[in-house]
Amino acid sequence: MAPPNVTRKLAAIVAADVAGYTRLMEANEEITLKNWWESRQTIIDPTIARYGGRIVKHTGDGFLAEFLTATEAVRCAIEMQKALAKRDIGLNEQAPFLFRMGINLGEIVDDEEDIYGDGVNIAARLEQLSEPGGILISKQVFDHVDGHVPVNLISLERKWFQVRKTCVSYNNSTFGVLF
Repeated sequence: MAPPNVTRKLAAIVAADVAGYTRLMEANEEITLKNWWESRQTIIDPTIARYGGRIVKHTGDGFLAEFLTATEAVRCAIEMQKALAKRDIGLNEQAPFLFRMGINLGEIVDDEEDIYGDGVNIAARLEQLSEPGGILISKQVFDHVDGHVPVNLISLERKWFQVRKTCVSYNNSTFGVLF
């Protein structure tokens, strides 16, 4: 039985994590944790709030955030990536603190504590495919932000994602964000 406050809704989801986090922790746990906490305090949390998003959860070395619109999600991700890259200047070049981000627009299930569903799963898969310091967006996001964000969006290729145990595949074009 589902909890009483479960809702379905359409949302833009940003999935992000630190590229090479395990390697960074093994090399210097103290500095890695300091960089993570400073990134959250000074860049990630305030930027997400400024764009009307909410952090649903932190995942150790990353986060999952929800936005009302795809445009605000992409604008937020671009601003975060630019600020994080600027912050990286002067950090140890052997251990850059780069985030990968994936953004999808889809239906989700929200139980007030967490979010679930294909909309979330696809954002997470896009994040895994993103280059360190980069952003990948789904075709659904592209269709909503094209012409509304001041960056170049480039089509990368068609990807197939298995998002159900029943082996139903999800066909989705992916787009990179050049900023």
